[in-house]
Amino acid sequence: MPRRGTSALQADILQGTLDVLILKTLVLGPAHGHTIAYAIERGSDDVLQVEHGSLYPALHRLEDRAWIASFWGTSDNNRRARYYRLTPAGRRALETQTGRWEALTRAVNRILLPEPE
Repeated sequence: MPRRGTSALQADILQGTLDVLILKTLVLGPAHGHTIAYAIERGSDDVLQVEHGSLYPALHRLEDRAWIASFWGTSDNNRRARYYRLTPAGRRALETQTGRWEALTRAVNRILLPEPE
């Protein structure tokens, strides 16, 4: 739920951003889908909202690329849940994607927030 006075950014997230946010979340350790979504939402002060319709296709895409791997486990509330963990290829992809994100934000900032002359 977005904080008062803020609006959640769901459809406005740049394509590929969710993938790198998921990879970054999994650096902390294996997690199931609900935990991943919650971590992204909490980490963005609820500005970013992750819908299941976006999250699970992204998880499947990352697993197809072998950037994450999944396994079945038991959640905190004793339910069977699919957990995801970062693979070594995923760590390398996270490093590459983070570099691309930094380059993109610098380029956009040069246009939107130019240095005063």
